[in-house]
Amino acid sequence: MPQTAHAPAQSNSPPVVNIAAYRFVRLENLTAWRQQFRQITDELQLRGTVLLSREGINLFVAGTRQRIDSFVAWMRQHPEFASIEIKESPGDHQPFNRMLVRLKKEIISMGVPEIDPVNHPSPKISAQTLKQWLDEGRPLTLLDTRNDYEIELGTFAGAIPAGVDHFRQFPEAIKKLPEALKRQPVVMFCTGGIRCEKAGPLMEREGFEQIYQLEGGILKYFEECGGQHYRGDCFVFDKRVAVNPELQETDAAVCFACQAVLTAGQQQDARYDPPHACPNCYRSGQEKMEQQIAARHQVLRGVTDPLPGSVPYQNRRPLNVPLRYDNCTLLEMLTGLLGHLGTDYWQAECDGQKLRRDGHPLAAGTVVRAGWRLEHWLGMVTEPDVNADIRIVYEDAALVAVNKPAPLPMHPSGRFNRNSLTAILNEVYAPDFLRPAHRLDANTTGIVILSRSSAAARRIQPQFESGAVEKIYIARVHGHSPGDEFRCDVPVGRQAIASGGRAADENGDPATTLFRVLKKLPDGTCLVQCRPLTGRTNQIRLHLAELKLPIVGDPVYTAKHSGVIGNSDAAGEPAGTVSVNDPPMCLHAWQVTFCHPTTANPLTLQADLPDWAV
Repeated sequence: MPQTAHAPAQSNSPPVVNIAAYRFVRLENLTAWRQQFRQITDELQLRGTVLLSREGINLFVAGTRQRIDSFVAWMRQHPEFASIEIKESPGDHQPFNRMLVRLKKEIISMGVPEIDPVNHPSPKISAQTLKQWLDEGRPLTLLDTRNDYEIELGTFAGAIPAGVDHFRQFPEAIKKLPEALKRQPVVMFCTGGIRCEKAGPLMEREGFEQIYQLEGGILKYFEECGGQHYRGDCFVFDKRVAVNPELQETDAAVCFACQAVLTAGQQQDARYDPPHACPNCYRSGQEKMEQQIAARHQVLRGVTDPLPGSVPYQNRRPLNVPLRYDNCTLLEMLTGLLGHLGTDYWQAECDGQKLRRDGHPLAAGTVVRAGWRLEHWLGMVTEPDVNADIRIVYEDAALVAVNKPAPLPMHPSGRFNRNSLTAILNEVYAPDFLRPAHRLDANTTGIVILSRSSAAARRIQPQFESGAVEKIYIARVHGHSPGDEFRCDVPVGRQAIASGGRAADENGDPATTLFRVLKKLPDGTCLVQCRPLTGRTNQIRLHLAELKLPIVGDPVYTAKHSGVIGNSDAAGEPAGTVSVNDPPMCLHAWQVTFCHPTTANPLTLQADLPDWAV
């Protein structure tokens, strides 16, 4: 049996001791706790992860016997951690690259904040008790609350998997369990016990009458009872990947490409090609993605039929009070921020009780404070129709790529709110919140990359901002160029012109686009490949117009530069967004190449060409 945290070091002890521990306890002043843990782990040269939140602590740390003992002794000097249970396993190498001490909302994320394992825990049974029950053949159900990829390596004989890829899916997963289980004894378990601390109270709330959690989880069971009634190994979240019932590291591995856990036998499979593929993702990855995308398209059809903005709704636009308008009147702030609408307009809106805070109308003379969140009640609105034929071309755990149709605005703005790309996709991918890495005009079709998490966005967004992404557009233009390859370096103005476009301005931002003629057509137009080396607003449209090769159907630059009549609003000015019944603007974002946020490998994605470009 492995030594306890306070056992004296022995001469034959392994060079590394791995410990895992958690405790649900109310913690205050998390910043101070973080500093203390950083200091002690730095002093002891430990590596691993310590997660701190207001609900407690969760840690995985490794170091030498003496240093680990010193760390545990330091923790137990504090009343909050005096009774923390430590689970140990030996190792012959350091399984962590560095030491991280992080503050989190939850030490184990389930997304149900009202669950309180500190004050309302579920009953626990010890490892010895569970073994006795299993030896006796006592009627009970074993529920494995871990992720499916963990369960593939091993679990208790006869255990039911929760059926989740992430613990945040657990609340929905238990609703699919047989109703009869609610009246039967259920013993749940996980790696170290922490997930069950939250899973148990949640299941009790959902009506399960006899819930027990295995105290200390699988690792404690291995420590006290060995491998009896357990089949296989136990996944652990460090470089060891898995340990056996003797708490020794096994030869399991993780696929770099799909993150699947691989047994020794799977690593001998001819399809195991590290770091590119494994038997789980070799050839099947594309098929799985296509199946997932097909399911997404079904959801898309439900979200967009009818168009979400076609049903009248109360439109309330948020307005935040900037610091520079602190202690100004509401009217002063509105005319300062949105002066193009005029003082009379904003006075009338205030008189009509359309500016509100927390639902209460504000007079024009109300003194506002920085940070206030106001709402402009615009009344019942119905948004213009858009083309919602969004086609998903790629998705994985980190990102989504779509072929955006036109006309369809990227973001809620102006006349469009619910009828916009991000609003529609966030309905389809909820609870994920998709973050566009770049933008296309409402009238431009083609590839759009969106991140599924803030972590992915932090890796993708800078690539677009720095110009590291290679983008290729296809355009159909009026006229034939004198040469097959040409470029434009006209600077783009920083200020918006009519319809939100930009004008050429020698004092504007530098901009360069490379062009190559693909096909000259008999109607006097030609297809052109466009490679923007910079990313200015309307850059390609403006550059082609400046070259006297305006894009076919462009409602702004075509009318201005070629004499071709574009779409116009009631005042006769070119309209910013074409309608669904108008001819298309012939600009298509065809291909984009960037580094994947997870693998850092180059990834090239394409959007099928529209009819006008074929």
